[in-house]
Amino acid sequence: MDADGGNKRVFQRLGGPPADAKHQKVCYHWQAGKCNRHPCPFLHSELPPPNINGMSSKRPHGHGPAADSGFPGPRRRANFSGASTWGRVHGGGANKIVRKAEKVCNYWVQGNCSFGDRCKFLHSWSSGDGFSLMTQLDGHQKVVSGIALPSGSDKLYTGSKDETARIWDCQSGKCIAVINLGGEVGCMIGEGPWVFVGIPNVVKAWNVQTSVELSLSGPVGQVYTLVVGGDMLFAGTQDGSILAWKFNVVTNCFEPAASLKGHSLAVVCLVVGANRLYSGSMDHTIKVWSLENLQCLQTLTEHTSVVMSVLCWDQFLLSCSLDKTVKIWVATESGQLEVTYTHNEEHGVITLCGMHDSQGKPILLCSCNDNTVRLYDLPSFAERGKIFSKQEVRAIQIGPGGIFFTGDGTGQVRVWNWSTEPSVSTQ
Repeated sequence: MDADGGNKRVFQRLGGPPADAKHQKVCYHWQAGKCNRHPCPFLHSELPPPNINGMSSKRPHGHGPAADSGFPGPRRRANFSGASTWGRVHGGGANKIVRKAEKVCNYWVQGNCSFGDRCKFLHSWSSGDGFSLMTQLDGHQKVVSGIALPSGSDKLYTGSKDETARIWDCQSGKCIAVINLGGEVGCMIGEGPWVFVGIPNVVKAWNVQTSVELSLSGPVGQVYTLVVGGDMLFAGTQDGSILAWKFNVVTNCFEPAASLKGHSLAVVCLVVGANRLYSGSMDHTIKVWSLENLQCLQTLTEHTSVVMSVLCWDQFLLSCSLDKTVKIWVATESGQLEVTYTHNEEHGVITLCGMHDSQGKPILLCSCNDNTVRLYDLPSFAERGKIFSKQEVRAIQIGPGGIFFTGDGTGQVRVWNWSTEPSVSTQ
């Protein structure tokens, strides 16, 4: 969503005729009850709802099947009744969200909208219920490509393509340090007391407890993704390799352990789950690797464009792609993964992240390349709301106590939280 853009693109996306057809615009003065033009060249009525191929473009809403709390990872697990529950919406639309036109008001962004509550556009960077914007952190000059919260620290770390990492005090929200890295940050993760940063041809490792700083050589080109699995650190690189290091407690350093070959183009996402490593690539495939012997067990080829993000959820693997889909994979009796559900978006999907709302319900956050983040209840995929940005969100990170962070293409980091009050749905 381009908050500085005109109405033309938005109007066309809603299914209307081109914006230069003035007779199809709603009169702003009429909306405010102040139009004195007779005849007025604009409509004195609201536009009819858009239709796509004769069908409403609104998404279904409703309650999904109950699911136990627990999001991906060894500590918390979600248990759904089976693969057939994905994408099912039950009930009479109890979660339906009534909201204004899904465009942030340009005048509100500039601080001078005269319509106030009567404005038909949003005076907010989000729509939906149950979550709200706490604050924003300004400082980076280019896209935020990684956010990390190392354990045992009250500091937030962010990395950007402006070739810096910033350290923020979580209490005051102030930037307390800027680290010049000499290369664009491709990714950043926190694991225990460590912060790992991928830049071209190297991985930087910082221990926030001991102040140890290490440089891990070996990558060729940009390091796009990092993940820790077992006792190894894995890095997905621009040349299609996945490099692995093991930490040696005696020498207090990371030693090269393996190089996994198989992808023909850059590896841009990695995740670990169920003793497996999953890698998504610009070659449109996902590869499944054994963490025991680092052999490739399966190659998944159902996506038709770059696989941007992979996520483990109990016995399920979730993947998203620039092919405008989110796919849910489940293992068959033979152990092979196959697609059990495909969720379609109107735009390419950039990254996935999962968490629980304040009521313990599992929520999937999907960042799309129309500059929005869509929030969905799982497993029903009922829409909970949207987050809007001036440029696309490349990094999402979960924090403690219902807090989560988003980093966008302008360099801005926003801090959000789930309300502790039960959300009230409106019809």
